[in-house]
Amino acid sequence: MTPERPDPAVPTATYRLQLQPGFPFAAAARAVPYVASLGVSHLHLSPVLEAVPGSGHGYDVVDHTRVRGELGGEEGLRELARAAREHGLGLVVDIVPNHMAMSPRHNPALWEVLREGPASRYARWFDIDWEAQGGQVLLPVLGGPLGAELERLEADGGVLRYHDHAFPLREGTEGLPLPELLDAQWYRPVWWRLARTELNYRRFFSISELIGVRVEDPEVFEATHAKILQLLGEGVIDGLRVDHPDGLADPDGYLRRLHEATGGRWTVVEKILSDGEPLPASWPVAGTTGYDALRHVDGLFTDPAGSGDLLGRYRRFAGPQPDRGGDWDATVRRAAYQVLTHELAAEVDRLTRVASRLCATSPEPALRDRAPWALRTALLELLVRLEVYRPYASVDASAVVTEEAAAEARLAFAVPEEAGAVDVVRDLVLGRYGDGPGHVEFRTRFAQTASALRAKSVEDTAYYRYVPLLSANEVGGDPGGPAVSPERFHAYCARVQRDWPATGTVVSTHDTKRSADVRAALHVLTECPERWADVLAGVTGAGEGAPDAQLAWAAWQTVFGLGTAEEERVREALLKHVREAGLYTSWTEREPSYEEAVARFVAAGPCGVPGGRVTAFRASLEPHVRANVLGAALVHLTMPGVPDLYQGTEHEYRALVDPDNRRAVDFPSGPLGSSGPSAGPGTEADAAADAATASDVKVAVTRAALRLRARRPEVFGDAASYAPLTAEGPAAAHCPAFVRSGEVLTAVTRLSLRLAEAGGWRGTRLPLPPGRWTDVLGRGREFTGHARAADLFERLPVALLERLPD
Repeated sequence: MTPERPDPAVPTATYRLQLQPGFPFAAAARAVPYVASLGVSHLHLSPVLEAVPGSGHGYDVVDHTRVRGELGGEEGLRELARAAREHGLGLVVDIVPNHMAMSPRHNPALWEVLREGPASRYARWFDIDWEAQGGQVLLPVLGGPLGAELERLEADGGVLRYHDHAFPLREGTEGLPLPELLDAQWYRPVWWRLARTELNYRRFFSISELIGVRVEDPEVFEATHAKILQLLGEGVIDGLRVDHPDGLADPDGYLRRLHEATGGRWTVVEKILSDGEPLPASWPVAGTTGYDALRHVDGLFTDPAGSGDLLGRYRRFAGPQPDRGGDWDATVRRAAYQVLTHELAAEVDRLTRVASRLCATSPEPALRDRAPWALRTALLELLVRLEVYRPYASVDASAVVTEEAAAEARLAFAVPEEAGAVDVVRDLVLGRYGDGPGHVEFRTRFAQTASALRAKSVEDTAYYRYVPLLSANEVGGDPGGPAVSPERFHAYCARVQRDWPATGTVVSTHDTKRSADVRAALHVLTECPERWADVLAGVTGAGEGAPDAQLAWAAWQTVFGLGTAEEERVREALLKHVREAGLYTSWTEREPSYEEAVARFVAAGPCGVPGGRVTAFRASLEPHVRANVLGAALVHLTMPGVPDLYQGTEHEYRALVDPDNRRAVDFPSGPLGSSGPSAGPGTEADAAADAATASDVKVAVTRAALRLRARRPEVFGDAASYAPLTAEGPAAAHCPAFVRSGEVLTAVTRLSLRLAEAGGWRGTRLPLPPGRWTDVLGRGREFTGHARAADLFERLPVALLERLPD
């Protein structure tokens, strides 16, 4: 089924701003003239609804009925919208349907639930298992066991206090002695470590501070979306980015309801597609937020042979065990087992209880006499073998929970008859035993647990253990096969143009672990793995001075990608790296001596004198880094889809994982240049030509491409076309190119270091479609018939051509 496409106000390009108390609506309004001068059509705002005070991101919503006061409130948002309109910009806003902050003193709905229990009018809002934990919501907030923390709990004026926490007291319990008072509440404060196994509410991944919201309930949907829908209806905002739809009970139903409620506004979803996984065709959205595009753009600039060579050198240098960073698939599998038995143990227990109840009460003989341990084992073995985030109601679940996975899962059982639990679980997931409430609950819980598992085991664990090429370890990426051939890239773009022409595309976001420019530098290492190994041999003896060799490899790559940087930035990023990896320390089981060794190594090595040799090596490769930076930027801005620029990335932007990539940007006070996005063909060429002699070419290339999109939206939109061009000659593979609607041509330099080593372009040329073509990035140049690659890339490693009118 082809979805009904959202139509009104499809952006030509968006620009993401990270709002926070230090950068509120007023600051965003001051940036509007500059952002508009780049040529985008819409501002893309991080969440704007009321969040936990001081939040630097806004995904911890506490009140859906109010625009966040710390950002300037609703009037501030409306002022920003007016300023944007005056400069020809619309607004796209990030919304968070899956969860709210588990902060009762700031979350009015949650406060009432904790005070009144399941009888509260808000009880249906939250995904709480009231049958577990004796009917009390477990609150993992205590710093130690209750006995050790009891004296720090205090009841006062109808409120229970613990440090900065405050919880409402159930009516009529205020005067009870403290132990009895605690037993009488609808909640139970416990040691935070109990969250792993005892938690009885759904959360965001394994973050207990974010509680799941049941937007599948129409009443809850209406209550939590009323303000956003009002702002859409009044024209304050124009489109939506939906955060983490995979956590929802019914993403299909939610997106249909949202589409109807918004009247088909442009909406993209933060759906992480695994390699080869299609977006469900029935979803009435414009597409994804673009991590699938990121994977293909990055892969285009990665050398397939060199990445394999780099992997071999990494294994010799670091000596990792196969399942602890030596082999990608084995590392993912081990991480998944660990996450399921530790961080998501409570979710697995709940899923096992549902399955056990179904089996015990089912009239189907095949379901009877299944021991809970066998069902739990079957669940674990199937979940760890999923290669995508989750199944959906609109997609055949057998393509996700495959028979091949089931066959492998059965091998975990010593007795064949007990292995039948695998078939029971798989059949329940596939819906072969009906659609009763219990069966729907099981399928829902399975899908939600699978989504959390994939995110935690791959993005937050395996990416930090398997580190031969850090630029491949990005959201939606495939570190086991990071390179993408030009042919495969063109096939991807053709599918996007055909199926999802208004999808979002990105190369840097607030969630990328390294910005696009850092990754662009790291791609170059796949073109010179032997030289990289020589550099490492000169700065360290196979990890000498570092707590472990895997960390050393990742640390030296971090400095190469980032270049010279403050020690604090590198240290904090690497401490996050080792805690996420969980091999020698973790967020919950800190190993102080190891972390101190990491800090010493960073200071003495990557950020010390030896680090200078790595940054000097990077400097020697700067022309090739530049080719990747500009190539990725131009491909992103002209490929099918709606490009989203992350704040500041129109310039050179080197950032590491959050919070490093969420630092405030110092925007110019006025527009960049004097011409607007409606200017004629010559203007972009002049601006780019002038900037080509300046230090920051990237902003000129970015502005030229964006203004061209704004001036000629029909060339890039829904009805546009995409056609690959094939260069001719000995270096043809180094010149991927494509044409949009027969009117705009993009060509970039791929693997420029390999190209130089092979002797350059050597007569390679690019056949052009009929007509005269002018260089948008260089003053006065025209091409007809064909372009010699040496001429095309004479001044810049990228080219953007526009066909002149006949």
